[in-house]
Parts: sequence; C-alpha cells; structure tokens
Amino acid sequence: MTDRARLDQTLVERAAFPSRARAQAAVKAGLVRVDGAPAGKPSMMVARTAKIEIAGDAHDFVSRGGVKLERALEAFGFDPEGCVCLDLGASTGGFTEILLRAGAAKIYAVDVGTGQLHPSLCNHPRIVNLERTHAKDLSRARIPEEIDFIVCDVSFISLEKALPFAMALAARGARLVALVKPQFELGPGKIGKGGLVKASEAELSSLTDSISQWMKEMNWSPAGVIESPIRGGDGNREYLIGAIKPA
Repeated sequence: MTDRARLDQTLVERAAFPSRARAQAAVKAGLVRVDGAPAGKPSMMVARTAKIEIAGDAHDFVSRGGVKLERALEAFGFDPEGCVCLDLGASTGGFTEILLRAGAAKIYAVDVGTGQLHPSLCNHPRIVNLERTHAKDLSRARIPEEIDFIVCDVSFISLEKALPFAMALAARGARLVALVKPQFELGPGKIGKGGLVKASEAELSSLTDSISQWMKEMNWSPAGVIESPIRGGDGNREYLIGAIKPA
C-alpha cells in the first residue's frame, strides 16, 4: 500500500462517505479540510495519516444541492413543514432531501432525466418520483393538488421559461426558492472558456434584479436574494431567490 492516495478514495476508505461521488460533492462544496486547510479538489493526493475533518453533518446529504437549499430556507425564514412541495429539476434529490428532513408532507420530484434520484429517496412514501417530466408538461392532471412550496434547480433553461408551469399549480401563500445559474440566464457572449461566466458584479446584480422583477410580474412577492454558500460544479457563482405568492 502506498503512503498517499486520492482524497475522495481516502474518505470512502475511512467510511466518511458511502461512495466517491458523495465524497467528491462534499469536497467541491468546501466542506472538507485536510490537516487544517480546505481541501483543494477530490483528486488531491493526501497522506494515509492525514487529519481529515468534515464540516457538520454535510456528509449526510445525497448531493451538494442540499447545502444550498438549507442556507436559503434559513435566510428567507421559510419552513416547508407540513407542505406539499414540488422540486423542479430534482436530479439526485439534494433539494428533495432537505424538504423531507424539514418535515414536508409530500414532495413531487420532477426531472426530465431517468434513474437519477438517490436510492435512499426513490421509494420513500412521501416522495412522488416524476421522472421523464419536462417543466412545460406540469399540469393539474399530473399533480392533482395545490403546491405549497416550490424549489427549483434547473440547467440549460432560464428560470423564466422553466418556472411558470409550476407556479401555476401553487396555492395562495405558497413559497418558492429558485437557484439562479448565471450561465443559463446570460447571453453566450458572457460565457468564457470552460463555461465560466465573465459578467461583472454590476451585471450579476442586474440579473438577479431582473428575475426579482419578473417574479413581481408573475404576481409573486420577492423575499430576497442571497449568494449560494458554495459555487456550482463548474466553478460559477450562483444565487438563490425567494418569493411568496400572496394569500
């Protein structure tokens, strides 16, 4: 056995995570420290004797998305307990898991893909797995009850195109938290090498202001905007916007 190994491999060997994918997500989220310093990347080589620390209970999340939504709920003062929720762009279920932990009554996990929802969530009695479902296909026929809480994390589509169908299913007083990914909201001229956004602070601020204004035009009341506590997997800054449908 060599004296050094990849960090993600070491985390699995030490039973800190059940898989390298989960370990990689935690490292990318900035939740792992090696010998007192933040871990650079999952592939970094570490000594077998290295002291590795994991922040809080973050290693329990099925994906790094949970870190983002947890922060947003705290920032906006939103509580999904007892709510019928819709997770648009559920993927592995990072947002769904947080809603579940917070006491949501039911969660419709919607995604265009298949087989992505984490095994621990697939057969949960409070989760309805609506895979192979595009945002524009949402209707009362697919979801026969009013939604109290919407969360959204979508890619390759703007929020203004993805959210209206879900918002139309919302009950009065419903809450919404959406992840803003500038690379899918700005024009191609603002996207540089490797998909990194080249926008200025003023342009990013203008973007979130524009989405907040759009929320108002959709007759929802913006509840605030925060920067995500962690960057996207591609290294881009992201934002979380909250809104409330008037009662």
